[in-house]
Amino acid sequence: MYSGRSCKEDAMESKNFIEHIIDADLAKGTCKEVVTRFPPEPNGFLHIGHAKAITTNAVIAEKYNGKFNLRFDDTDPSKEKSEYVEAIKEDVAWLGADYDGRVYYASGYFDQLYEKALELIRRGKAFVCDLNAEEMREYRGTLTEPGKESPYRQRSIEENLDLFQRMKDGEFPDGAKVLRAKIDMASPNMNMRDPAIYRIAHLHHYATGDKWCVYPLYDFAHPIEDALEGVTHSLCGLEFEDHRPLYNWVLEALEWPNPPKQIEFAELDLSNTILGKRRIRPLVESGIIDGWDDPRLATIKGLRRRGYTKEAIRGFFGMIGLSKSKSRVDIAMLEHALREDLKMKVPRIMVVSNPLKVVVTNWEEDRVEYLESPKNLENEDLGTRLVPFTREIYIDREDFMEVPEKKYKRLSPGVEVRLMNAYFVTCNEVVKDADGQVVELRCTYDPATRSGSGFKERKPKGTIHWVSATLHKEAELRLFGHLFLEDGNGEPQYNEKSKVVIPRAYVEMAVEDAQPEDKFQFVRNGYFCVDNKDSTPERLVFNLAVSLKSSY
Repeated sequence: MYSGRSCKEDAMESKNFIEHIIDADLAKGTCKEVVTRFPPEPNGFLHIGHAKAITTNAVIAEKYNGKFNLRFDDTDPSKEKSEYVEAIKEDVAWLGADYDGRVYYASGYFDQLYEKALELIRRGKAFVCDLNAEEMREYRGTLTEPGKESPYRQRSIEENLDLFQRMKDGEFPDGAKVLRAKIDMASPNMNMRDPAIYRIAHLHHYATGDKWCVYPLYDFAHPIEDALEGVTHSLCGLEFEDHRPLYNWVLEALEWPNPPKQIEFAELDLSNTILGKRRIRPLVESGIIDGWDDPRLATIKGLRRRGYTKEAIRGFFGMIGLSKSKSRVDIAMLEHALREDLKMKVPRIMVVSNPLKVVVTNWEEDRVEYLESPKNLENEDLGTRLVPFTREIYIDREDFMEVPEKKYKRLSPGVEVRLMNAYFVTCNEVVKDADGQVVELRCTYDPATRSGSGFKERKPKGTIHWVSATLHKEAELRLFGHLFLEDGNGEPQYNEKSKVVIPRAYVEMAVEDAQPEDKFQFVRNGYFCVDNKDSTPERLVFNLAVSLKSSY
């Protein structure tokens, strides 16, 4: 039965399938303290799909008063950089995932991982293979045909130990040999057909330097790292489901007591954008987008730069929930979550992006009146702001029509409108240039309409926003749309109009002291955020976070 509370409140109270599994483990005593982790590879920047994994692991640990670890699975020195490590730390902290200083690295376990590989050899469960990459593919078989055992599979334990030691000592070139797990070449799961667990790579590692020339493969290192850290529940995306048998095999082969349990949930598939480093990197390198922090991307840095908040992102994950079934999520839901988060938080101010000058002819030339206006009509706690009203103001050109269409409710000759939070004005004269273009409107205002009885008794044609022509801040506006448009077949097409720049707009003085990532609602336009990269006190840059209208 519906409780009468919001759907969000109900969802927070209900338990997902992961929590039911953990409850059962706690009841059986196989787990005493819940420990989760987020294990990124430091070879790129995080996106919102990673944010789902981070949030899932962190929230589960928090809910059970457990621990959440951050671990860098830096086993591939060809792609990893310390710059990515620092960026990931920053993103995880910004998302509010509290790892309480517990930061681990696969590279910190290299000695232990090497010893565990030796242990598998001694147990007869791993062997050194001389097949090259192409031969290994041929021997592997297909989805319908079993693979063939390597001719090197029956090497003695002593020979394998000797060869693996020589691999470590740098005796062999890259690709000459690999260490493979000895499992089952007829397994229907291709990941179990004697997978490689160590390879030779004479590469400099950002953390360990040139100490190693053999590196563990992710599927071998990952379960051991989890076990070494005491992780109880390894929560990951559904793309790792086929890897779970190998995860379990490694720990069983090493006879690990009370091993961690891998549980998969559906990864995020979001419309109108792309996720995944392999798909984003070509866009960055080709210059189609402006880097990994481009506000059109769903990277954490891009979303943050655009104006998304951690509360909105977490709210979005609460809306879509956790399940085992993969489904495509409309990006409109993410945008809706941001509107819901910002609507009571941020001040509302006026901005004119396509200006038309208005001269209030019955207003004294040097007079300035500071009009007290609410910052947010829905949240009085935000207080008020002072808006300067002067003889010359700007309105948006779309708010004037010389020959108005039927039902037009803005300014036109002889028509009275309300200037938002100010006075009623009437257009008396239209000034044009030599080409016949309207360049100025001359209007009169009614002093009684700010707070007098006339304000209550008369109903103007409409209400329009405005900005003082002499007391304002200039700013650049960047209007962002969806990076990709989807055709009827769901195929993404790059949206050439996904970024529109308005180099000069006039904004209320209320933004004079705005700092990077400060957010505002621009009346009748949308929610905007001060760009955290290009904006300066001298030249403010605002990014459109989300429009006011929702399609959700």
